[in-house]
Amino acid sequence: MMRMKTLSAAFAVAALLSGPVLAQSRTAIAEEVEAADALLAELATPGLATFEAVEQRLLRLWSQSGSDTADLLLQRGRDAMEADDYMTAVEHLTALTDHAPDFAEGWHARAQAWFQLEEYGLAINDLMAALSLNPNHFAALTGLGVIYEEIGRPKLALSAIEEAHRLNPNSEATGEARERLRLSIGAATL
Repeated sequence: MMRMKTLSAAFAVAALLSGPVLAQSRTAIAEEVEAADALLAELATPGLATFEAVEQRLLRLWSQSGSDTADLLLQRGRDAMEADDYMTAVEHLTALTDHAPDFAEGWHARAQAWFQLEEYGLAINDLMAALSLNPNHFAALTGLGVIYEEIGRPKLALSAIEEAHRLNPNSEATGEARERLRLSIGAATL
């Protein structure tokens, strides 16, 4: 838990020092970091029956940029993905990452669009950007694992999935992926 707080605190300090903050006060950022830390600690509890609700609250928190413009671009990107219009999604989400380069969810969302377009290298780059801003983003880690598995890099996939599973140990999807990759790597080394 201490590592999560340290990473979140480092994220908050970096956001404050790296240029203009997205229309948020320092107090609001500190409150969001504190809320995220509490949700991450709760999510990391093995056997948590309500983990899906906690997961969704955390993802909603991470989707709040503090800028009406950024929030609108994120919503437009997500709406385009929902309509299977991935190039339009990339356009909206590129505008978002240009407008708010310190907003991890913008990079994560664009990575999802790139993945749907089978632009795996671009998706990996965006996921790495998201993770550099929010190292606790278990959904970005899971996406990275999925892509690495898709392109035949099972050791990298396992590393990303194990980190996602450490953050969100009740996720059946990451648990199953972790076991599948462990078996795959074990069989490959025989």
